Amino acid sequence: MPAKALRHAAGANRLVRKLALAGAGAAVLALPIAGAASASAAPAATPAADSATATTTAALTAANGYSNNLDGWIRQSLDIMAEKGIPGSYNGIYRNIMRESSGNQFAINNWDINAINGTPSKGLLQVIKPTFDAYHVEGTSWDMYDPVANITAACNYAADRYGSMDNVYSAY
Repeated sequence: MPAKALRHAAGANRLVRKLALAGAGAAVLALPIAGAASASAAPAATPAADSATATTTAALTAANGYSNNLDGWIRQSLDIMAEKGIPGSYNGIYRNIMRESSGNQFAINNWDINAINGTPSKGLLQVIKPTFDAYHVEGTSWDMYDPVANITAACNYAADRYGSMDNVYSAY
């Protein structure tokens, strides 16, 4: 990549970080302006193993009466969280998903320190594998790209670390 492009990408990343500090809504609105230079800019293509996950999630979600979309995944996660005593609200989860992945269940961050160390953040709430494994909630998939498993594990982690996903307003 030419030096000029690298400077532009670095400037865009700084802009996104500054806007994220100003508020999650501003950061989400800035993504298209900044060239989507964040984890949410994951390629639209999904790994082969993920189609099986998407099919499994769709079947389970539909069987349980939840729609197979972001709204349904959040609602299903909230029901599981309520059963397990994990705090969180629809708005807190939605806000963090939009900041972390813009709702792309297959988002992957291949540029930050976690990725450099070989453990990229993945999924709707950009969880790394060790955190996902440690905070996995029984009854959900062990696949990090499974939206309900990703949301529920991330909320379990946020509850342990911050009291609730509702208290998270930046990278966590």
